[in-house]
Amino acid sequence: MVRLLVIGTGGMAANHARAFAAIPGVELVGGVDPRPGPLAAFNAEHGIARGFASLDEALAWGGFDAATNVTPDAAHYPTTMPLLAAGKHVLCEKPLATNAADAGAMAEAAARAGVVNMVNLSYRDVPALQKAAAMVHAGDIGTVRHFEASYLQSWLTQPSWGDWRTDPKWLWRVSTAHGSKGVLGDVGIHILDFATYVAGQDAAQVSCLLKTFDKAPGGRIGDYVLDANDSATMQIVLENGALGTVAATRFATGHLNDLRLRLYGDRGGLEVGFENRVSRLRACLSPDLETAAWHEVECPPVPTIYQRFVAAIRGEGATDPDFARGAALQRLLDRAEESSVEAGLGLAV
Repeated sequence: MVRLLVIGTGGMAANHARAFAAIPGVELVGGVDPRPGPLAAFNAEHGIARGFASLDEALAWGGFDAATNVTPDAAHYPTTMPLLAAGKHVLCEKPLATNAADAGAMAEAAARAGVVNMVNLSYRDVPALQKAAAMVHAGDIGTVRHFEASYLQSWLTQPSWGDWRTDPKWLWRVSTAHGSKGVLGDVGIHILDFATYVAGQDAAQVSCLLKTFDKAPGGRIGDYVLDANDSATMQIVLENGALGTVAATRFATGHLNDLRLRLYGDRGGLEVGFENRVSRLRACLSPDLETAAWHEVECPPVPTIYQRFVAAIRGEGATDPDFARGAALQRLLDRAEESSVEAGLGLAV
């Protein structure tokens, strides 16, 4: 039996709780939240017997093997480090931290502790992504030379997840003072992982522009200053010199959570899509290069991040993506932010 603690009971925590509860041999044994009302409601909904107002209380009790950390971005580091020190396995929401130094420290602490450590890059669960990555690794498209990637999200323009203007579980995501890294840290990290994972290479260089749009009178709602970035565009150079573009936005009206990747090598091309929760992969390979004919590629189902985390605890699978991957992506995010500051507003034309 894997005894699991849920830290944070906000919007994403319900997804974690339902996913883990559906895995045989996993028991949700405790929830952590300093807010008594949301904690009680969350535990009642998911049949969790124990509630703790702080992580210290949960650690003093100690009756759990692993934790899933679903706190806001800025809380990941201070809540994960005590778990690692206590020898607990940890699945942490993305981004791993809010800066590269903290993310690196988390990866080092996890390695020293010898525990299973994973970061919730949930789009690794997309069958088309896994199949595309395998095809690139097998050399099906030759040497990667160019790519285009985008994450299109629209929650600032429609209420599918509730009204972000009145719901704190969403409102914090547009305020840096409340721990948000903006669209870059929220969904930009997903598309950066999406692209570089399929390409099988890390980024060597990044150039980025970030934009924050006016969303309320005076740029604030109550205690929330709406200063987190809303849209990002990046140019990326991979380790082998391949060049690509990456875009992420919360203003893509008509797209709830859609990811796209076009990857081109010197022997073929791939198009990966995840739109309206449907995974799709198309390929143009020899002998169809001269006619530029594209064909659908069948993609078998893959286990979820939650299933892989439990399997890794049981010694039945790899710890991937781990904190080291999360730290590498955080270094890329930090450099993207720095690049945006250095670029300023650009040159007028």
